[in-house]
Amino acid sequence: MSVKVENTKNKNEVKLSFEIEAEKFEEAMKKVYAKTAKYFTIPGFRKGKAPMNMVEKRYGSEIFYEDTFNELVPEIYDEAIKENNIQAVSRPDIDITQMEKGKNLIFTAVVQVKPEVTLGKYKGIELKKVGYTVSDEDIEHELNHMAEHNARLITIEDRKVEKGDIAVIDFEGSIDGVPFEGGKAQNHELEIGSNTFIPGFEDQVIGMDKEEEKDITVTFPEDYFSKDLAGKPAVFKVKVHEIKKKELPKIDDEFAKDVSEFDNLKDLKNSIKEKMQKENDEKAKYETEENAIKAVCDDVKIDIPSGMIETEVDNMVKDVEQRLKYQGLTLEQYYALSGKTETVVRDEMKEQAEKTVKSRLVLEAVIKAEDLKPEEKEVEEKLKEMAKNYGQKEEEALNNTYLKDYITENLKVEKAIAFIVDNAKLKK
Repeated sequence: MSVKVENTKNKNEVKLSFEIEAEKFEEAMKKVYAKTAKYFTIPGFRKGKAPMNMVEKRYGSEIFYEDTFNELVPEIYDEAIKENNIQAVSRPDIDITQMEKGKNLIFTAVVQVKPEVTLGKYKGIELKKVGYTVSDEDIEHELNHMAEHNARLITIEDRKVEKGDIAVIDFEGSIDGVPFEGGKAQNHELEIGSNTFIPGFEDQVIGMDKEEEKDITVTFPEDYFSKDLAGKPAVFKVKVHEIKKKELPKIDDEFAKDVSEFDNLKDLKNSIKEKMQKENDEKAKYETEENAIKAVCDDVKIDIPSGMIETEVDNMVKDVEQRLKYQGLTLEQYYALSGKTETVVRDEMKEQAEKTVKSRLVLEAVIKAEDLKPEEKEVEEKLKEMAKNYGQKEEEALNNTYLKDYITENLKVEKAIAFIVDNAKLKK
């Protein structure tokens, strides 16, 4: 077998030319025949028992060629990539020159490779200092949110529906007198002013009395998710059963005791402030790191192969698909609800995918330039922490080579980001 590697006219792309001995190709054909013999029916033989030469005589040797190629080539291709230190970043584009029984298998594989990164300035970059403080208004807002969460509902008997009330209603919607799917409910609790219903609906419930019935006319938004209803006028028959109002607790020491482990409001406020400041510090750290990476990325020379971007888009689509599963949706349903095709969604992802790939390549270049790597102890601590969080045995985690490599690479990236930030010039 021979393998020739050469650069193509395109940047970050190589061509591998393979020639595999006829004997090796025929040996792989026999393996394929052994796996597929059960599918062939030849007169005079029990199903799956016909000799290979009889199958070839009836169907032609070509019937085994595609499966033989797939049986033989992947391992040979992977070995060639490894032996020639090729950092492939795309699927190979295969072109078969010769594939015939009794002759050498000849084909080429064109593949994109990881690009060279020419770093610009990554030490001493100027960064604007990012910081967030917790104001008294922030603390009050959080206390009010806690009060809302702990509010109790009281029934109103002596007045009509007002904004902020919760109206318990029956409703049934129709278009041109015909009820539509999903337009009916009983004893539905609707917070007036929450804007969770069709625009204009909640405003028309205001002023209704208990046990009052009324027809409410609204128009579905043009961008409504259901195309059958979008832009159409509808009439809802509405009946109010109950009127309720949230009664907020007084925010005092008793409130603090009820909603927290603290005995007074002062300690609760201090706890809220401490928690918020920690979140603010994390936010500032994240933004500083993002700004640092962007600054370095803006000063590099790099041609990113399209295959790397497509692979990143593939990963982004998989992430979306996984999140949708938790909501009981499929990608196809998402495309239908959003009114977008798969092509449109992928195109929208490409800009972010390119930024992600560029950042990763730049950080790898910084790691290489500064020879950044974690201490063995750091890796072990992370592995122990991960084992504890996921209920694994420490010994198993420490002996997991794949996990160890994964943690090591992540720590390298963390060190690269920290190096850039630590060597930056912060200005107010």
